[in-house]
Amino acid sequence: MSNSILMHVENGVATITLNRPQVFNSFNREMAFAMQDALDQCVSNDEVRAVMIIGDGKAFCAGQDIQEITDPELNPGFKAILDDHYNPIVLKIRNLEKPVVAAVNGVAAGAGANIALCCDVVIATESAAFIQAFSKIGLIPDSAGTFFLPRLIGFGKASAAMMLADKITAQEADQMGMIYKVVKDEDFLDFTKATSQKLAALPTVALANTKKALNQSYNNTVEEQLALESKLQIESASTEDYAEGVASFMEKRKPVFKGK
Repeated sequence: MSNSILMHVENGVATITLNRPQVFNSFNREMAFAMQDALDQCVSNDEVRAVMIIGDGKAFCAGQDIQEITDPELNPGFKAILDDHYNPIVLKIRNLEKPVVAAVNGVAAGAGANIALCCDVVIATESAAFIQAFSKIGLIPDSAGTFFLPRLIGFGKASAAMMLADKITAQEADQMGMIYKVVKDEDFLDFTKATSQKLAALPTVALANTKKALNQSYNNTVEEQLALESKLQIESASTEDYAEGVASFMEKRKPVFKGK
């Protein structure tokens, strides 16, 4: 893995760090592939039961590295940037059968904002901000921004955010339902780690099935969603964690889930 992405696993949580602080953790081709590799490792590593994505330095992620797309020798072209870089990252996050926390430690702009918003739980520090910066350089939002943002905050607010490219503070994002929670800067790292570890200690299969149901809910009819819920509930009820959850409830003790 490139050193533009760092990853370590502790207490069931894989922390993926975007590690190009000198350019506000903006993505180039190398970093995009390293990010995909890290997500693939989270799939295959049974020790990983939750994932936390965070940026190094002052920013979470500034989106695409503009230097790459303005250098004729480096620019892979927009088709490759979307088809090979960002689209696979978004799909890997959504298809990962483990919860993914976006720990937005600073500015999240462009594709960086939309990668954060496609995660399962988004926590931002008070000094963070979200910017749909695309219109400022004559582009449209990508990385599934046009999919997730209207569903999070409504069509009108999403349209305005994307066209005007206004800076949305963490507090505003919290108020409009864009993110799960905003946390004081001094408490941010402890809170995001604790939240990620809490998710890692929960019944992993049930969380994965919840994620599958949410993914499908965007397209299903009520009848189709009820059928999917039935299927996934039966799967969840066959796990060891379900048996442990019922036993701990009856025995009035804290459950110990193993993710099986």
